[in-house]
Amino acid sequence: MTAEMLGWLRDGVSWLLLLGGGFFLIVGATGLIRLRDFYARLHAAGVTDTGGAILILSGLAVQAGLSLATVKLGIILAVFLLTSPTATHALASAAYSAGARPLLDEDRTATGTGRREPRA
Repeated sequence: MTAEMLGWLRDGVSWLLLLGGGFFLIVGATGLIRLRDFYARLHAAGVTDTGGAILILSGLAVQAGLSLATVKLGIILAVFLLTSPTATHALASAAYSAGARPLLDEDRTATGTGRREPRA
């Protein structure tokens, strides 16, 4: 393969990863708007945020090639993979401790605050 073909291949792979990451982040933003309670929204944001970040940082690393920038992107990715799920778990735990309960199927008439309706 020639150097020009390798450049096109690297650009194509990089753009696919970047577009895939952007798609994940758009789906996560839609989930934040459309889902009905705090825990579902938190799950959508946590999963798609992590997936989108992995794809975007991987796309940037492919574009940068083997350089110091790639090492820095790898460190950012490692820190993000440690902190994002931890923060999501901490938020869910704090909400549960504060009294917010997940909406279940029998709670479809709830106000959407994540709290159960009192039963008569």
